[in-house]
Amino acid sequence: MKKTTITYVDKTIKNITNHPAIQQAAKALNNDEVVAFPTETVYGLGGNAFSDKAIQQIFQAKGRPSDNPLIVHIAHVDQLNDYVHSIPNHAKKLMDAFWPGPLTIVLEHKGNLSTKVTAGLTTVAVRMPDHPIALALIHASGLPLAAPSANTSGKPSPTTADHVYQDLKDIVPIIIDGGATGVGVESTVVDCTEEVVTILRPGGITKEAMEKVVGNVDEDPALKEAESAPKSPGMKYTHYAPAAPLVLIDGSTAFFKKQVDDALLNGMKVGLLITEENKGKYGVPIEVILGSQEDLSVIAKNLYESLRQFDEKTVDIIFSEVFPVTGIGAAIMNRLNKASGGTILKQGTMEE
Repeated sequence: MKKTTITYVDKTIKNITNHPAIQQAAKALNNDEVVAFPTETVYGLGGNAFSDKAIQQIFQAKGRPSDNPLIVHIAHVDQLNDYVHSIPNHAKKLMDAFWPGPLTIVLEHKGNLSTKVTAGLTTVAVRMPDHPIALALIHASGLPLAAPSANTSGKPSPTTADHVYQDLKDIVPIIIDGGATGVGVESTVVDCTEEVVTILRPGGITKEAMEKVVGNVDEDPALKEAESAPKSPGMKYTHYAPAAPLVLIDGSTAFFKKQVDDALLNGMKVGLLITEENKGKYGVPIEVILGSQEDLSVIAKNLYESLRQFDEKTVDIIFSEVFPVTGIGAAIMNRLNKASGGTILKQGTMEE
């Protein structure tokens, strides 16, 4: 068992790369240890992307299946040439527009990274995070960092250092606390190995924003049905789930209330994941408010923290609202669908 050390680092300080905590973490990474650190999306659990030993520690810490590829984090665009064969023009346009930022690009790799990072595929997923601590850590270590979210596999991703500690206490040696993350959901993952850019996982950069840069953008069918060899994290297995079953309710207020009332009649302790506009409507004391329907970016930011709150409230079932599958709403619904295992009750498709 490892003793976990949490160190707060102010992300606004100058010369952050020289901060003792960053230097200590960089040394640990070069010794094939793993480090949890903040990005603008969620907290990541990073390890040397060249090292089988380090990557195996990531899988073990998370309890994550090893056939799920990892994202490699870099600090400068020039680093990309060290790991991939070529950078197509549409990929360059996306990098110019959205790097650093919550966009991960899948390209054909040169074969010099750990095969545990790529899950044996010919492609690798790479991004440049938009967070001073993440960038400083990559610079200080001199390594590309493979980093999935720093949580127990299947649980809601961590958006604070405390979330990481709850899941990985005495499993990972170092957590760098940089405060709460900003975007709140993981990066968008796009496949740039073909002529048309294809979304493998919706996230912080929307389809609409990318289409302004590169024209038509496709969505991978595997978003709806998991494939045996996913190109991207988050395409396979249940993710982001609280302890209690989560059910999505797609229908009117009356339809939502009927599902709640039926569960209460069956003696269930119900929790609600709802927006400001609907709080207090259903006669249930356990409500977690995501934010207003008018600002989906706030709902995205609050999503994982809100899902985690239910683990402290001991409910039997959680009912959640659904959201438009446009803009950042696509990422929200992707995560809710994963968290619910695809359990959704739609008005008009069942007896009411």
